[in-house]
Amino acid sequence: MLTNSPLPPLPLNEWIETKKTLHLYSQIIGKIKLKLYPYKNHWWHAALYINARGFGTSPLPYKDKLIELNFDLCKHQLIITTTQSEIEVIELHNGLCVSQFYKQVFDSLARLQVEVKILARPYEFETNTPFAEDNEHCTYNKEYVSRFWKAYSFADAVLKEFSGRFIGKCSPVHMFWHSFDIAVTRFSGKRAPDMPGANAVNTEAYSHEVISAGFWAGDTIIQEPAFYSYTAPPPQGLELEPLLPVGKAKWIELRGSPMALLTYEDVRRDEDPKAVVLAFLESSYLAGAKKAGWDMNAFKAKTKNASLF
Repeated sequence: MLTNSPLPPLPLNEWIETKKTLHLYSQIIGKIKLKLYPYKNHWWHAALYINARGFGTSPLPYKDKLIELNFDLCKHQLIITTTQSEIEVIELHNGLCVSQFYKQVFDSLARLQVEVKILARPYEFETNTPFAEDNEHCTYNKEYVSRFWKAYSFADAVLKEFSGRFIGKCSPVHMFWHSFDIAVTRFSGKRAPDMPGANAVNTEAYSHEVISAGFWAGDTIIQEPAFYSYTAPPPQGLELEPLLPVGKAKWIELRGSPMALLTYEDVRRDEDPKAVVLAFLESSYLAGAKKAGWDMNAFKAKTKNASLF
């Protein structure tokens, strides 16, 4: 067993209420970005980004200025800044209910003279209580938020390295606030068949063939943090392809499709966490690309460093 892992333990059951609260905070911020940021294909305009202190929106255009909303998970604050040297700070602490956070965010925006209207209730969450009325989700454990941040910042760096190995169309490494995961998506360039019964979100997200990989802290279905990968649409026989590391990575069935899974606990206990995640990501990509008939050689990056410059 690795005893000096740089990655902290993150058992879902020990911080589930904090995770729900932080998730709902992020949905409020994410919906603000969705309203203000120019449209980008596959809903990329809605995503949040990991940064050196936590995660946030990236700069958002608003009239004659830019505005940015960032969770500083080192100081446990939401910091709102603009290009006109304005700043608003909201302290994140245990007992700060979603309703209070929502009010403070929009009070801060009003002081900055930013007017934005959002659909102020959760999206694809276990409850549909409007943000302004949510006095149930009020738990904020700073220790576990810090652990979450360390795990996600590690995942962000590894996914970016993996992303650089592919020269086809590829998403940024970004954080989706509806599912609270960090992900990167590769595209074959081919349109995908229509998804019967799909909503507008999924119709746009999966309009083309993709192989997605990412990390999330766990949910009601997968009740522990894990790295994952899936191919959409799923090719026949995908779940029969080998995965690395042997004995740890595995295929599961999720919503009727195969998903490759490598638990965070297996990663953090390994002597080389980054290497084991990269092996998993590469093997799951090769599995999907092979079965779906992608031109793998055409998409493989040749240059691996910047020494030429």
